Amino acid sequence: MEKVKAHLHIDGRVQGVFYRGFVQELAGRLGLRGWVRNLRDGRVEAVFEGDKEVVDNAIRQCYVGPPASRVKDIEVQWETYTDAEKDFSVRHTL
Repeated sequence: MEKVKAHLHIDGRVQGVFYRGFVQELAGRLGLRGWVRNLRDGRVEAVFEGDKEVVDNAIRQCYVGPPASRVKDIEVQWETYTDAEKDFSVRHTL
């Protein structure tokens, strides 16, 4: 399995709707490592590390999000897999 790292910027109604909790639960269920946090501009930023098929699945599910969210766009930057993340966490707002 190819290991990948995806850096996401998620735009839309994604703050105040349990979006970070949704992403944390999703990553835990799929066995991904990384983190998620709110940005001051209203977007959510996330990093997923894991098997390419699993990361692709997580990105697709991020478009759906929790019931109250409305995702307009997700910018995905593929980065070099580093195995730097040891678990999945929620970080403080940047």
